[in-house]
Amino acid sequence: MRHQPQPAAASPSSRTLGLAACIALVMGNMIGSGVFLLPASLAPFGWDAVAGWVFTIAGSLVLAFVIARLTVAMPDVSASQMIARAYGPLAGFAIGWIYWISLIITNVTIAVAATANLSSLVPALARPGMGALCSIGFLWLMTGINLAGARAAGLTQIGTTAIKLIPIVVVLVLLLLILGSGRADIAPFPAHGLTGAGITASAALTLWALLGFESASVAADKVRDPARTIPRATLIGTAVTGLIYLLVCSGIALTLPAAETQTGSPFGAFVSHYWSPGPAGLVAIFVVVSCLGALNGWTLLQGEVPLAMARGGELPRWLAATDAKGTPRRALILSTILASLMLVANSLQGLVALFTAMALLATSATLWLYVGCALASLRFRLVVPAAVIGLGYALWTLWGAGLVASGSSLLLMLAGLPFYAWARRERPITA
Repeated sequence: MRHQPQPAAASPSSRTLGLAACIALVMGNMIGSGVFLLPASLAPFGWDAVAGWVFTIAGSLVLAFVIARLTVAMPDVSASQMIARAYGPLAGFAIGWIYWISLIITNVTIAVAATANLSSLVPALARPGMGALCSIGFLWLMTGINLAGARAAGLTQIGTTAIKLIPIVVVLVLLLLILGSGRADIAPFPAHGLTGAGITASAALTLWALLGFESASVAADKVRDPARTIPRATLIGTAVTGLIYLLVCSGIALTLPAAETQTGSPFGAFVSHYWSPGPAGLVAIFVVVSCLGALNGWTLLQGEVPLAMARGGELPRWLAATDAKGTPRRALILSTILASLMLVANSLQGLVALFTAMALLATSATLWLYVGCALASLRFRLVVPAAVIGLGYALWTLWGAGLVASGSSLLLMLAGLPFYAWARRERPITA
């Protein structure tokens, strides 16, 4: 029979992420490009998007709870290995593979968002070719930081999380001022009420902004006292981020004229409209830093996921190599090469169009992980009511993402089968 190798246990010295770093990792990965560019994508949905946010926050909290409980039950096992234990190695590989691909697509999307916001200050970056080059530069900058080790990535995450809150606070204060003074021109609630189609479509986009609530669970190998730290960091980070998103994104989309939201920097446009163009430029700089903070966190994960899969025999063994600091250099570099090639292949698209397409694709690809975790929770009879609700929400959002995005993510999942066959050939056969 074939022997399924188990992942090597993490040494205490490699567990460098505490509660603060894990909350920063969760919030830093969630508060990135989504909150700063989504108002442009959500503005056409109006009040339907507000309802979409409510559904997304509730669904994300349920899924975060399910994933956290799974991690507590199996603290030293990756998500793909949990699913493998529940439904077999092929299922575990399929979910782990598509999640790794989703991380690569997410990094492309975040890098594009950073470039789009920077283009409000450097217009030359709005040209497709220049924008792609700048985005590739951002990818490799964050890869370089992560190659220095998890501690460097964690410190960077804490610093950028503090910085990225500045533009959010500015917008929240402005919202309170204009609402209190009556200066805000709020979009009227539609006479026909909310629409199911609008809520469903907007929910798929809003989930993009909340992707990352599983970050602490994915990096469990680097977390101190994971059984206590991961659930706390996951639920705190998800709840706080969801509330911020509901207020800020909805506030901008409903108070800023539609034509002004369709820019590379909706936050900057909002500040310029209700305050002054001068501070708007400073806000755009902070937004770029925020995007880079999110890119740093996702880069950490795009190395950890293939590392765990390779250690578990789900990917070729050469991806399991780490340096003296435990950094998966090969996995990080390969992931960034793939992300760079994806940017080159799509370099002719405009920044906003590229962001929207990549955001939907990344959301659809990540949803398969959430589906798999909910099904695993049902198989292990852990928090069954929450798992049923989370599964229903994930499937509903897959439908809302549309046939093109969800179908493409399924094809990308199937594209990993040759690598699964390669890894199986490397496994030793024991009696």
